[in-house]
Formats: sequence, structure tokens, C-alpha cells
Amino acid sequence: MTVTKRSGIIDKAKAHLELLDPVTWISAFPCLAGGVMASGAMQSSTYDYLLLFLLFVIWGPLGIGFSQSVNDYFDLELDKVNEPTRPIPSGRLTEKEAIWNWSIVLLLAILISTWIGVHIGGQRGFIFTSCLFIALIFGYIYSAPPLKLKKNIFFSAPAVGLCYGFVTYLSANALFGEIRPEVIGLAGLNFFMAVALIIMNDFKSQDGDAKSGMKSLTVMIGSRNTFLVAFLIIDLVFAVFAILAWTWGFHILMYLILASLAVNIFIQIPIYRDPKTGASFMQNAVDDGFGNTIGKSEVHEHNAFLRFQVVNNILFLVNQFSAATLIGLKYL
Repeated sequence: MTVTKRSGIIDKAKAHLELLDPVTWISAFPCLAGGVMASGAMQSSTYDYLLLFLLFVIWGPLGIGFSQSVNDYFDLELDKVNEPTRPIPSGRLTEKEAIWNWSIVLLLAILISTWIGVHIGGQRGFIFTSCLFIALIFGYIYSAPPLKLKKNIFFSAPAVGLCYGFVTYLSANALFGEIRPEVIGLAGLNFFMAVALIIMNDFKSQDGDAKSGMKSLTVMIGSRNTFLVAFLIIDLVFAVFAILAWTWGFHILMYLILASLAVNIFIQIPIYRDPKTGASFMQNAVDDGFGNTIGKSEVHEHNAFLRFQVVNNILFLVNQFSAATLIGLKYL
């Protein structure tokens, strides 16, 4: 009896953890790392490492975990059809237990971020706490009625870009130093990059979106035009990034960014020509090299997006971290 009870507790804990969707936590980490690097103010001390740890906890398990838990709660009927093995539709968690799940992580996120904000004090503390509060609010209204921003691409993609790409950068920068003007530029670039990626990520649910009346861009304008819109946004991000790097005095980085843009366009052309099988030479990288990280898909257009994402994300992150490092060194 004791063994059965213990096993039941473990299974319940696993279900609660699954509801927070750990694989999604990493999505905000590059912006957090970039914001910290660009501050140029973090010291090699136990105190600063503790702050860094709390930063990742607040935005990962608590912040993103909260949004994923809320999403599962309000998508119960949809998940009964599309993802019946998820914790709530499978019966491993009740709806009441799900409410307890996202309520607890919400409370922890608010308490820890408020404590850090008060501890930092001043404008930095206000910015740090406000950024998280903004993300939590959007994380809720993204999935919850009556607003349910995810139902319309004109609201859903910017909401994701704001929470994952913009306020995360500012929050991380404010934790260790004053907000750098260059960081606002990097945060803006991450905002638009996130918008483009979320637009293409919707390929995986295009059939379900069409049947349920959800207005994703791919439902409204088709796969090829969706790729075109997303690619234009991404190419503009790299172009503006190169201009900013030049104005910041990072001339070598500017040439690297332009080279990255050229590589991206080389991958984009075959995907635009054939949204289903374009850039198939990258498929091994998806299946073998990054399959467990970025996932796999049975939807051809979404699989093409994953092939592109392997190249694009590496190029963007390398350039972003390079810029953040140079900015941090500039303010040492």
C-alpha cells in the first residue's frame, strides 16, 4: 500500500511538471543570457550567480511554466482531440489541480520578482519587476477568454515576441546594470525575430486552425505567402542588425551579420519555391542533430520551417551573443 501511494505521488508530481512543459523553458534563455552579457556588470561572485539562477527560474519554470499551464487549462477541449495524452485530458490531473498548478507558480513568480525588484531598488528594480508582470499578464490573456490573443495572428505573434524576446532582454539587463541603449535595439530585434518564427510555427496546427476558425496567417494567406512574410521580417531583422552593429562601431560584426543574411537567403529560396520539400538537404540536421531540441513534425510545411530554423537560430544567436559581449565590454 505504501509503495502504491508513493508511486501515485510521484506520478502526480510528474504530471504537474509536464503541465509546466519544461522543454519550452529554454526559449527565453538566449535573451536572458544576452541581456546579462550586455550589461557588462555581472561579477564572479556567489551573490551574482544566485541572482542569475533566480533570473532563469523566474522566467523559465515559473514564467513560461505559468503560461504553458494556463494554455493547457483553457485548451482542454481542443487537447482532448489533438493531444489526448496531455496531463488534463488524459485524466492524470483534474481541472482543479491544474488551477492550483498555475496559481502556485504565478504566486512564486510574483513574490520572487517583487523581492528582487525591491532589493535592486530604483529604476532598475522597477523595470525588472514590471517586465515580468507584463509577461505574466500577456501569458494569461494569450490563452484565457475573453481576449484569448492566440486566436488571431495579429495579436498572438506580437504577444509572444513581447514576452519571449523583448521584456526578457530588458529584465536581464536591469538585473545587473542600467539599461543600455544598445540593449533596447537587441531586444527589438529579438521581438521581430520571435514574431516571424511564431508565424511559421503555426504551420503545425494549420488544419486544426482552419477547422476551428482560428485566424492564423497560414490559414488566411496560404503556406507560400506565409513563408514570404516571415522571411521578409527575418531578413529585415538581419539587415537592421547589421546597420546597428555599424553604428555601434562593431564593423567586423556587421560583415558577419551580412554573411549570415546571405546564408539565410540561400536556405529561404528553395523553401519559398517549394514549401513542402524545399531545403531537404537540411533534413538530417533536423532528424539527427537537433530533432530532440526543436522537435519533429508530420506537417510538410512545418518540417520545412524546422529545417530553416536550424540555420537561422544558430546564425542569429551567434551574432546576438557576439553583439552582447561587445556591448558588455564597452561598458566595463
